[in-house]
Amino acid sequence: QVQLVESGGGSVQAGGSLRLSCAASTYIYWSNRLCMGWFRQAAGKQREWVSSISRDGRITYAGSVKGRFTISQDNAKNTLYLQMNSLKPEDTAMYYCAAGSRDDICSRAYAYTSWGQGTQVTVSS
Repeated sequence: QVQLVESGGGSVQAGGSLRLSCAASTYIYWSNRLCMGWFRQAAGKQREWVSSISRDGRITYAGSVKGRFTISQDNAKNTLYLQMNSLKPEDTAMYYCAAGSRDDICSRAYAYTSWGQGTQVTVSS
């Protein structure tokens, strides 16, 4: 089972930026997965999909973050990134990276079989 380790969370003021990283423990799994993505879960709310990259390079974003967040990957480092700009208080949540090949619709949590432990992002107004 691949391990995913997130980092880069923290506390920022509204309008600020953070860059999240997600390192995968195995290259073979990393190169074969159908989907790599970011999800978030705010306190008292359900987990929601934020963004994903499919194996064929298709990138998609949730409407709430489109234009502010950018997902990218560095295959040489087995690492997924999420650059978050113009942060808002409503972006406050625990952010999780995930990887999987159970479905080719990468906005579905069902597609993912490996999850990181999460990194907290707090945005103050």
